[in-house]
Amino acid sequence: MYTHKKNILQLAALLRAHGIRRIVLCPGSRDIPLVQTFAHIPDFVCYPMTDERSAGFFAIGLALHDNTTVAVCCTSGSALLNLHPAISEAYYQQVPLVVISADRPAAWIGQMDGQTLPQPGVFGTLVKKSVNLPDIQTDEDEWFCNRLINEALLETCHHGKGPVHINVPVSEPFFQFPVTQLPDVRVISRYQGWNNQLADRLRQYTRRMVVAGQMNRRRTFTPEQYTTLYKHFAWIVENINNPTLPEQAITHIDQLLYSMDNSAQETMCPELLITYGGHIISKRLKKFLRQHPPMEHWHISADGNIVDLFGSLSTVIEIEPHAFWQQVVQLQNLPGSDYPQTWRAKVQNLDHAIFAYSQMKAIGEVIRRLPNPCTLHLANSSTVRYAQLFDLPTGVEVQSNRGVNGIEGSLSTAIGYASVSNQLNFILIGDLSFFYDMNALWNPNYRNNVRILLLNNEGGEIFHALPGLSLDEHTHHFVIGTHHASGKAWAEDRGFDYLCTHNDTELQTALDVFTQPNPTPHPLLLEVFTDKTRDTDLLKAYYHKLKQ
Repeated sequence: MYTHKKNILQLAALLRAHGIRRIVLCPGSRDIPLVQTFAHIPDFVCYPMTDERSAGFFAIGLALHDNTTVAVCCTSGSALLNLHPAISEAYYQQVPLVVISADRPAAWIGQMDGQTLPQPGVFGTLVKKSVNLPDIQTDEDEWFCNRLINEALLETCHHGKGPVHINVPVSEPFFQFPVTQLPDVRVISRYQGWNNQLADRLRQYTRRMVVAGQMNRRRTFTPEQYTTLYKHFAWIVENINNPTLPEQAITHIDQLLYSMDNSAQETMCPELLITYGGHIISKRLKKFLRQHPPMEHWHISADGNIVDLFGSLSTVIEIEPHAFWQQVVQLQNLPGSDYPQTWRAKVQNLDHAIFAYSQMKAIGEVIRRLPNPCTLHLANSSTVRYAQLFDLPTGVEVQSNRGVNGIEGSLSTAIGYASVSNQLNFILIGDLSFFYDMNALWNPNYRNNVRILLLNNEGGEIFHALPGLSLDEHTHHFVIGTHHASGKAWAEDRGFDYLCTHNDTELQTALDVFTQPNPTPHPLLLEVFTDKTRDTDLLKAYYHKLKQ
């Protein structure tokens, strides 16, 4: 009855789940699996139309009469282009239309095969969303296909109505119809703001987890409100989240998850996951929540975009995160749970990160000695990751370029921030990131509130620590970025007072100057020289101890 093509089955099931009932079907061969499947679903009312140009406008008429979203399906090639006039009308009249086009596999586009042209994105700016579905072969393909369809269907009525385009590559053979039931599929919903239905769903769960991503500004909850939230939620933070009352939140999640075997992790998985903010750093947290998915995952964001980091997104709530939590903190009769306290107890039992002289030691000592208030800038790669090993003093704001996570531009961003800041700005940066962006100091727009900790172990030691990676001597030369440079001459030329260390005694002495709360006559650069192999060995030894 239905096609065996999994991407089409996902599409059919999600069209039905999102409440689409009317579909205009155009003839062809490549779209036969689509037409056959849609036509045999009792919930769909299907309309045959031979002329695609007329079919598009016919679909607009259906949508206008019912004030609902209508789909129109056609075969590949120029047949799709005949829908262009109707698409333009739907876009400017704000009519919710789903254009579904069959296509040949990408390998055959432009190879003189019949009825082929580049169909993905063919409508350009005249559709609100255009997606190209994968041919499902793996679980990841299925997740990706499901997410793309949900995104497209939700976009028909998001911030105004309009058309979307779903392109469906169909590989041979495709004249097989052995499936008798549509699959159970994940449906992503979107809410505009807070409502009582969300409150009722929240009360259904006791194992509630919050993962807070990067936030550039501190939230303005009172301590009492935070205490209430932390009581009911296992609230996981990293220092780029700029947490308030971090001692009550769940910190050091990367170390904690490393210390737990799979069965222990399984006992701690949440029923409800709520996320807000930007990127998170911990790869182990991502792996944990992907391998142990919650029953529901809500993502809170002001833009309402679909962000499915853990592969289990069920609900997007379009609201500023602080406004959302203001509603939650006022809820009555929220069931109590020992789930948050169980997480906190595990964190409290972790061994503190204590290192001999190394990059980690330098980062930890600087963070421990930071004056209050100040701003801490964390460059990407190992620097921002090592900083998560240590507790952040209250009153310190953290900045980091975690949008794309590249090593370029960290110094320039921090210098720009410090140029308009009235407090001390501490910049922690690795050697490759520093030398890549050394022209950040080639401008007059910085003052004596800048203090740079340059971690120099003559290359990118993070590659030494990647699990499963073993480089031969030849490849090592191209990957690690080995060098023998120093920041001394450049820093002094640019008006910095320069300090350097090669051992722990020198480090402690230099930090007395580097972290002093009083202004210094000139900006400071402290260069900490370490051995990359020793850095990596010390880090591995610490994590190995967590398993014991």
